[in-house]
Amino acid sequence: MFNDVIHEVDDLRYVGVPDNRVEQPRVVILMATYNGGRYLDEQLRSIALQTYRNWLIVVSDDGSSDITLETVERCRRRFGDQRVRLLKGPGRGFAANFLSLCCEPSIDAEFFAFCDQDDIWRPHHLERALAWLQDIPAERPALHCGRTNLIGDSGLSFGASPIFGKPPTFHNALVQSLAGGNTMVFNAAARNLLLEAGPQAIVSHDWWVYMLVSGAGGQICYTTEPSVDYRQHGGNLIGANTGWRDRQHRIKRMLAGHFKGWNELNLAALEQCQALLTEPHRQVMHRFAEARRAHLPRRCLGVLRSGVYRQTWLGNLGLAAATLLGKL
Repeated sequence: MFNDVIHEVDDLRYVGVPDNRVEQPRVVILMATYNGGRYLDEQLRSIALQTYRNWLIVVSDDGSSDITLETVERCRRRFGDQRVRLLKGPGRGFAANFLSLCCEPSIDAEFFAFCDQDDIWRPHHLERALAWLQDIPAERPALHCGRTNLIGDSGLSFGASPIFGKPPTFHNALVQSLAGGNTMVFNAAARNLLLEAGPQAIVSHDWWVYMLVSGAGGQICYTTEPSVDYRQHGGNLIGANTGWRDRQHRIKRMLAGHFKGWNELNLAALEQCQALLTEPHRQVMHRFAEARRAHLPRRCLGVLRSGVYRQTWLGNLGLAAATLLGKL
């Protein structure tokens, strides 16, 4: 049982703070921070209001110079060490920061959730993901993710991220990140893949999890009903990829060679831990890698045979153009 009382900490009010008597599997919330103090309190409030109660927030801070650390410490004093922990980040960017959390040996739980510092979780975010994840056999890697509701700097909604209707598979993961890390909740078996893979040099943590879980034959649930309000502002490292202009911009970046560089990083990381992949998926990876290095006719044939695809027709058009132009 929980005491649904309002606790006041300085100017903050947290509602429904959980106690330790609940018999639920624990979720560790992995939050990477860097100068996110402007929005962090609102995110912490939304975690406190989760209908799923048994959580621990582990914050890895990359050297913030604003009020981020003060806000985390205030939250820790209110909730206690059993609810909030603060670690020093590696200081090498957001992807390395999140991976350092995934690979931190002192963190243990049945389930894990990525958390950005400037979003807002809807109250059912964890409960909905856990309802699906707990039906998956514990030994099978599993990932729950999905769309986001888009909000502006003021918190007002202005739409949602695109709906992806094609299956979430390794063939897709090789050439596209399916969902934002801020929507991802996964089980201990998926986390063990990240531990075994180690702190690889990769493009982004969410894309990496998608590749590993799908490549290892895990199960993925992509939901079209948003449970995260994704804040769009000038400090965003990665946008929501919504609208024609955003998609055209991404295709331009693909054709300019960014996509080729991303693939180089991801494939190099996958080569290092290919033992984690199923044999059929290792073959897909090798076909795709070989096709990228081939001359035009064999390159096109190799990409087709690899079976890789993106989620939209425009994305697949860009993929075809990148293949033809050697930008893959």
